[in-house]
Amino acid sequence: MKKAYLVAGFVVIILSACSDNSNEEILPEMNEVNTAPIAKKIPYEMEIHGHKRVDDYYWMRDDERKNPEMLAHLEAENAYLKSKMSHTEEFQETLYNEIVGRIKKDDSSVPVKRRGYWYQAKYDGENEYPVHVRWKDGEEAQETLFDVNQMAKGHGYFNLSGYSVSEDNNIAAFGTDTVSRRMYQIEFKDLQSGEMLGDKLAETSGRAVWANDNQHVFYIKKDPQTLLGQEVYRHKLGTDQSEDALVYKEEDTSFYMALSKSRDGTVIYIHHSSTTKSGVSILDADAPLDDLKPFLPLEDDHEYAVEKLGDDYYIYTNWNAQNFRIMKVAKNQTDDKSAWQDVVAHNSDVYVEDFTIFENALVIKEKENGENRVRVMSLVSGESETLRFDDPVFSVYLSNNPEVTSGSVRILYSSLTTPSTVYEFDLASFDRRQLKQDEVLGGFDATNYQSERIFIEARDGAKIPVSIVYRKDMYKGDGSNPIFQYAYGSYGSTIEPSFSGARLSLLDRGVVYALSHIRGSQMLGRPWYEDGKLFNKKNSFTDFIDVTKGLVAGNYGHKDKVYAMGGSAGGLLMGAVLNMAPELYLGVGAHVPFVDVITTMLDTSIPLTTNEYDEWGNPNIKEYYDYMLSYSPYDHVEAKDYPNILVTTGLHDSQVQYFEPMKWVAKLREYKTDDNLLVFETDMEAGHGGASGRFKRYKQSALEYAFYFDLLGITE
Repeated sequence: MKKAYLVAGFVVIILSACSDNSNEEILPEMNEVNTAPIAKKIPYEMEIHGHKRVDDYYWMRDDERKNPEMLAHLEAENAYLKSKMSHTEEFQETLYNEIVGRIKKDDSSVPVKRRGYWYQAKYDGENEYPVHVRWKDGEEAQETLFDVNQMAKGHGYFNLSGYSVSEDNNIAAFGTDTVSRRMYQIEFKDLQSGEMLGDKLAETSGRAVWANDNQHVFYIKKDPQTLLGQEVYRHKLGTDQSEDALVYKEEDTSFYMALSKSRDGTVIYIHHSSTTKSGVSILDADAPLDDLKPFLPLEDDHEYAVEKLGDDYYIYTNWNAQNFRIMKVAKNQTDDKSAWQDVVAHNSDVYVEDFTIFENALVIKEKENGENRVRVMSLVSGESETLRFDDPVFSVYLSNNPEVTSGSVRILYSSLTTPSTVYEFDLASFDRRQLKQDEVLGGFDATNYQSERIFIEARDGAKIPVSIVYRKDMYKGDGSNPIFQYAYGSYGSTIEPSFSGARLSLLDRGVVYALSHIRGSQMLGRPWYEDGKLFNKKNSFTDFIDVTKGLVAGNYGHKDKVYAMGGSAGGLLMGAVLNMAPELYLGVGAHVPFVDVITTMLDTSIPLTTNEYDEWGNPNIKEYYDYMLSYSPYDHVEAKDYPNILVTTGLHDSQVQYFEPMKWVAKLREYKTDDNLLVFETDMEAGHGGASGRFKRYKQSALEYAFYFDLLGITE
């Protein structure tokens, strides 16, 4: 059954949910294809703290995502984008084929050993999803656990959240999401027979943690409206979900929760975290019916996490240590901080970022002046050794190290010029062995590219780190190159300088790529984050603008060829920058952008709102309201010239709801005084992370690159 709606010169055909032809496509019948969709206006008044705001596009919100007029408008926007970018379609296809052509089609992950089995994910040919296999240590015969390609058939979106295997290696619990709302159903597979068990756990976070009796699992149940995981349940195999026992309920909606198990298999953890405090509750994995107990009661402004080794816990903590330290305590004294002992003392110049522990060694990831390093400390002598890497600027992570008895540590390494690499370091000799490096097809040669780390001074004197990469033979150094500038700058999330095969399509056409480590990240430690949140949030925006000016002044590129890009909270950054300094940019890409800050943060029914108060502020408090209002991108759209803009979102986004960018684009269309291009694409099947699968997601990269190159006059 079809219905037609007229939206801004487009007759859009919408299939109703009761259509009896599942193969019939939603096809817009268009006229005036070069006319931008103009949304209707229905004034919606909101008032708080004596201040009134009127939102003419509030009507676009539909939590059920079924409003035919809203869907028609999104389809019209998609059709408009397609029409305006139609002359680049061949180039988009070239770029897409170029990007995916660098990916090794038959590939596999480095095998990981757990309890006598090796586990691996394999990709074959053009398949979008992996096949998960395992084999017994010392044997060659492999068994297929999950063929995700088969599981994904019939779904426009599919995500396997991962799987966890029972302690006896016989049953796997796994979660699936077919909507892209990060709401998973957990199911169970008998790995001996290959048969599915009857147990099904709905509305979960997707992860199940096994007790050691192989009969009980623990999982987090999510609220279907807010998508917050506030409840931990215990499930016994063979029973209905309605019989599951609630073992923990989080009453404070500013907290996230997660579940995990100690690497020695003896303890189950509930991780409690908000922006300013975190901690864990613990449960003996051999006694799943016992009560959970706090490792240490949560305290304001105290963040801690733990790892267990024998009868001791090692604690990652910011207690009297802004840049964190690592401490140690006996398992029967955890709630007595006076018993905690320094293992890695606090250093105000060194940010302790992560750690993992083995029987005889502690492995620590640190940053000093924004540069990464990994140290191995002997638990016997206390002496440490810094591991050696090849690039001056790089990203490094502690990789999959499930067994505390291992004599080696796996490290995931990358740089702007070095593809993702898994190294294994011997914990005694520190000898390095390369287990795998992603193969980049198409004749990639790392020596053709150059990376740099520079510092650009912000308007208040702060020195902002910037990671830069370009192709040597395409870089002029005279200020004539195009610049592609990216940043995120929120939640303390640090975007490390790592490799991207897709990015080569920019570099090989002369583009200089600049990753701006603005305040709001933790590139320069915890103070760098604190200086970019709450009442300091505007520092993130001015940092980005000042980096743009510094790159041009430093002759890294031309002032009329700068493209800025950011997504999610980085989309907020783009929205703010567009309002504050639109003249600096030829084009801007804003993906799943968080742009309607005030309205969203006042609405506790929207997923994640209450979790964000310590990041942005609570606008129910006037001081926060006033400050947030002073930069909220949607509220500051005005009559002036804006650069060319590409906006993307997913209809089922659970983090930033689709209607934020939708409203923002409508308001920009109403107010902007220029003839520059403003196009908006909604993936009607995807959520916050975009399309599922390993190839399809590069369609958006090809679109964005073609959008930018078209502005530059580059057509191939």
